[in-house]
Amino acid sequence: MIQYRELTMDDYLAMLKRRAKVILIPALLAPLVGFLISFAFTPKYTSQSLILVEGQKVPENMVQPVVSQDLTARMATLQQQVVSQSRLQPVVERLYPGKSGQEVGEIIDNIRQNMTVEPVVTDLSQLSGRRRPGQGTPVPGFTVNCTAAKAREAQQICVELTTLLLDENLKSMQAAASGTSDVLSKGLEDAKHNLEELDSKLASFKKQYVGQLPGDEENNLKILMGLNSQLEANTQTLNRAQQDKAYTESMLAQQLAAWKTSQSSTNPQTLEKQLSDLQSQLLGLQARYTDDHPDVIKTKADIAEVKKKLAEINKASSEAPDTTNDKASATEPPEIRQLRTQVHQYAEMLAAATRDQKRYQQEIAVYQGRVSLSPAVEEQYKGLTRDYDNAQKSYQELLAKKSTADLTVKMTNQSEGERMFILNPASLPDSPSFPNRLLFAAGGLGAGLALGIGLAMWLELRDQSIRTEADAEAALELPMLVSVPWVGAVAAENGNSRLKFWSRHKNPDEHQDRVEV
Repeated sequence: MIQYRELTMDDYLAMLKRRAKVILIPALLAPLVGFLISFAFTPKYTSQSLILVEGQKVPENMVQPVVSQDLTARMATLQQQVVSQSRLQPVVERLYPGKSGQEVGEIIDNIRQNMTVEPVVTDLSQLSGRRRPGQGTPVPGFTVNCTAAKAREAQQICVELTTLLLDENLKSMQAAASGTSDVLSKGLEDAKHNLEELDSKLASFKKQYVGQLPGDEENNLKILMGLNSQLEANTQTLNRAQQDKAYTESMLAQQLAAWKTSQSSTNPQTLEKQLSDLQSQLLGLQARYTDDHPDVIKTKADIAEVKKKLAEINKASSEAPDTTNDKASATEPPEIRQLRTQVHQYAEMLAAATRDQKRYQQEIAVYQGRVSLSPAVEEQYKGLTRDYDNAQKSYQELLAKKSTADLTVKMTNQSEGERMFILNPASLPDSPSFPNRLLFAAGGLGAGLALGIGLAMWLELRDQSIRTEADAEAALELPMLVSVPWVGAVAAENGNSRLKFWSRHKNPDEHQDRVEV
């Protein structure tokens, strides 16, 4: 009647006590059955080898490792490579000679299904005493498990697969190192070619815009200021030479005029002096005498004669050609020849100063053009130098990486890098790994307990007996008035059974009393 009320711990204990045989019999028989069933399966043996991974001996800050992939992922890749058809077929043909192609394929599939590579979870340093230099963490490793129908067969397959794993790892590391070196070599060659092209462009640009580069701007300004100063000095020299030439030419004209006058029959200076004297004399005579006086008349006649001569001399002098450009006569005095030489020197000085002035003006125009074009030239030059510097930096980086890659290749070939080695060779199993008879027995025990408990629960659910006061109250839905315990042998057999009395039945139409035991 347990379905009519809520169960307590006492109820469960009572049920367990009542159904102990039902639970214990399957629980005891099922492990034996499971152990016997394990003999029905074909035994399989598992051979295991331990691969240890040793870090590179050269410090990583000196030579970078050849591979950066996670070790577990790399081992998974190596496993897929090892179990490929091309790798396993020679191994199977060597281990199983005389097998047909179909049988070889089946064996390969069986090896794939029964091979596992698992990372080591124990502290391998306790097994081998090895640790990475400078590190306190355990050395990483992997176990290779191979399962076969025979112990020797499992060991042979494990040996071959472990060897293949080590060989594939070495080949992959060497290929990675060589591939990295080859890629860097190609990149270095391209970078060198690009650098040479930019170097040629930069040299051509410097040759084309020589004197106009950004570093020459300050020098151009200084040179331009110097040329302006020289042009100003040249202009002053030219003006001074023109003045000196004009003054010397005037002196030469005066000297020539005086010399030519002295060479004529009548000296103009003498005539002028005579004229001045006669005029003074005339004034004195007129002060004492009248104009009719003979001395006055004579003096006036002399004055008129002298004036006539002076007019003729002046007229001859004005009609005479310019002698400043005539060649110096051998009979000229030294003063006139010296003045002619000075005039010639001043003329040459003027010509030279004029040429220098034109040259200064041309050079000033050139440097002014350079200064005005400096911003545009500087922008182009900066673009070329920036590209050249970037190319050179890229080339230097690739060169350093190429050198590191060559060291890595050398380190890998000399087995100085990361390497895998067999710590524990493939074992020869002395007992089958499947079936695990203890596991089968434990499984049988669990199944027997489940069966016994399930059967006990089923029996309890089908049992409608009233065993306790709570069962009676739940079934009749009437309050209990009194309970009388069993006495004698019946009491001992039935435990806590009592004689129970209840009040009137729940149905109000019934008036008889009801008694149940």
